[in-house]
Amino acid sequence: MSASRHARVPVHPAVQAVTDRIVRRSRPGRIAYLDMIERARAAGRSRSALGCSNLAHTVAACGPAERTALVGEAAVSLGIVTSYNDMLSAHQPFETYPRHIKDVAAGIGAVALVAGGVPAMCDGITQGRAGMELSLFSRDVIAMATAIALSHDVFDGALLLGVCDKIVPGLVEGALAFGHLPAALVPAGPMASGLPNAEKAAVRRQHAAGEIGRTEPAAGRGRVVPLARHLHVLRHRQQQPAC
Repeated sequence: MSASRHARVPVHPAVQAVTDRIVRRSRPGRIAYLDMIERARAAGRSRSALGCSNLAHTVAACGPAERTALVGEAAVSLGIVTSYNDMLSAHQPFETYPRHIKDVAAGIGAVALVAGGVPAMCDGITQGRAGMELSLFSRDVIAMATAIALSHDVFDGALLLGVCDKIVPGLVEGALAFGHLPAALVPAGPMASGLPNAEKAAVRRQHAAGEIGRTEPAAGRGRVVPLARHLHVLRHRQQQPAC
């Protein structure tokens, strides 16, 4: 491969100017954040500094083995933050993830606890209704809920269960409030596609033309697609649940 392929492409002056301005304006906030993370890291394991009553609350809902492990110093404690609900096909599989994670953690001498849940909505469900106005705002709520879940301050790491374009950023933003802890984003796995895009697009065009759901065909409007057929297609607009 020629050296020219590795030559650095000059940054457009406008892009560089914007980047430099962002760096300058964000410097105080970045310094404060990194200082907070460094102080938290230097303080060591937060669970070790808990008072007796705090620790008692932490282990109250645990089984005997988990309780013994958490009271000791050796076991790693993992906090699970989940976006599970039955409304979204991409999130429904998370119903069983915490149990699997707990079993695997126990097998290696660690303890995994569900620290909290976060809301997860889908634009595809709320589109065209008042609920769609909450879509982007929900990301902030998810970030706050994630930070609240991790504020128990007894974890050595975090597992963030979520997918989709609002839930993932919210989970990551919330976890960054505890940036001294290692965290991993856990998706729900591959998903089989639903109906072909062309078929879904055809039904949407029919719906827009008023050809779906009517009991009688209007003169000159062509055939009527039964509402049941429309609902069948709508059920497949979203991808199928993850494997």
